[in-house]
Amino acid sequence: MIETDVLIVGSGPAGSSAALALSTYGIPNVLVTKYRWLANTPRAHITNQRTFEVLRDLGVEAQARALAVPQDWMGNTVFCTSLAGEELGRIQTWGTSPARRADYRLASPCDMGDLPQNLLEPILLGEAAARGTRVRFDTEYLSLEQDAAGVTATVADRVGDTTYQIRAKYLIGADGGRSVIAEQIGLPMEGRMGVAGSMNIVLEADLSHLVGHRPSVLYWVLQPGSNIGGIGMGLVRMVRPWNEWLIVWGYDINGPAPELTDDEAIAIARNLIGDQTVPIRIKSTSLWTVNHMYATRYAAGRVFCMGDAVHRHPPSNGLGSNTSIQDAYNLAWKLAYVLRGQAGPALLDTYDAERAPIGRQIVTRANQSIEEFGPIFEALGLLGTHDPDQMRANMEARKQPTPEAARQREALRRAIAFKDYEFNAHGVEMNQRYRSAAVAGDGTPEPAYTRDAELYYHATTWPGARLPHVFLQRDGQPVSTLDIVGGGRFTVLTGIGGEAWVAAAEEAAARYGIEIAAHVIGPGQPHEDLFGTWAEAREVGEDGCVLVRPDQHVGWRAQDGRDAAARLAAAIGRILCRDG
Repeated sequence: MIETDVLIVGSGPAGSSAALALSTYGIPNVLVTKYRWLANTPRAHITNQRTFEVLRDLGVEAQARALAVPQDWMGNTVFCTSLAGEELGRIQTWGTSPARRADYRLASPCDMGDLPQNLLEPILLGEAAARGTRVRFDTEYLSLEQDAAGVTATVADRVGDTTYQIRAKYLIGADGGRSVIAEQIGLPMEGRMGVAGSMNIVLEADLSHLVGHRPSVLYWVLQPGSNIGGIGMGLVRMVRPWNEWLIVWGYDINGPAPELTDDEAIAIARNLIGDQTVPIRIKSTSLWTVNHMYATRYAAGRVFCMGDAVHRHPPSNGLGSNTSIQDAYNLAWKLAYVLRGQAGPALLDTYDAERAPIGRQIVTRANQSIEEFGPIFEALGLLGTHDPDQMRANMEARKQPTPEAARQREALRRAIAFKDYEFNAHGVEMNQRYRSAAVAGDGTPEPAYTRDAELYYHATTWPGARLPHVFLQRDGQPVSTLDIVGGGRFTVLTGIGGEAWVAAAEEAAARYGIEIAAHVIGPGQPHEDLFGTWAEAREVGEDGCVLVRPDQHVGWRAQDGRDAAARLAAAIGRILCRDG
């Protein structure tokens, strides 16, 4: 029997990130996957700012950034009749609009990027293995048994055709949207699977002559009558600029699953591209279903699930792999502290409390974004008729110099602009505020959102929120507040007059046997607030304190320096579930 502290089942973004974080924190772990290698198709790709912050803290941001398509190349989301055909409208997305760029730049030291899953996973798991993770490919998880001290999993070696057991203190189920582990431990689910059917066609074709003047990740194609439901909407997605692409095309989920030949795939691609002369090479085809399901609980005993195992949704908003990686980041530090004896076991209960509401939110948001194509279809006159000729005539009608056509044009403009909720949902990505026993409240009410909470990030040090990013100066160079926290440790941030918090951090570190970094921010200190932006963002007095958890979320704060040692010790004791 193999023994380890943590067994991870699944090598996708969630499982590989969990392995990377645990190995970074020095926790022995074994990862098993039934596959012989990692993702073989691009699949998930939008990588948002919060995820890049996680990768930055785990020391792999530079590797990821080197392979990611930069944010500035992502932004011209197009609606057209084909790539070579008529353009119906366009929206600037992923924070590239001048009206939104400042929101994104102010929110994070990291830009977002487009990084396909088949390029990201080798970075995550490769670095995890380099830091200590034991990886076993061709190893299929079969079952588990729990007891008071750990979990015994039975796995099958698919090469040697043998079974054996792995004994772990905790098990992470990151085994995807058809999770066996989530089913075996009885996680309650809401929603339903198989809402609609889609196919992916991955191909190589040089389309730079059609897209170079409007660089984007997504090109939405509307061809009435060419697809199920009569509307005929397909998606041409950039994988690598501008010669590798992924086409998404629907099929009738109530009928037999299609068996797509390369010739049929090329025909679909040519219709959406609109240029019959472009050479095309099909790399792969696959089927998938649109799902609307989330778990209301993420754990049972010593088994924790994450990623697609607990939130299953379409790729709208680009939330899937981001949420999966952030699940892993949330759980990993808690497992590390419990396994090292630095926190009470109840700390692990806060993973479920903090991440399950996020999963429910993103599943709802992603499916709602699909529904929000409806106003575009309505404005173009694609609803209310099944006649493709009539649909095309309705689309043409918007060009006329009539009051009716003017109303149609305005309706289309507004409908496309409303897709901000899919393509510029900055608040959905960044406004995650945790409520759990691992957050010690300071007695203040949650700050209200002054702008739309889905579209705009609202920075706050209110306990439970992610620490706001601002640039400080260190040795004459800019350094983010997020760069001086994290790293698997707690951090105290204070100002001149708050030196008592530094001593309090030393006492609490000795008392609880943990590492606590402490930084005084101000003139003459290693970190200076020359722009005054931290003074505006901290929301506490200069002699107050902001206590930041290892995952860069605020755990507690104090307005002033009174009774610093006792108050800080009490707050950390609460967060670590070691009260008394």
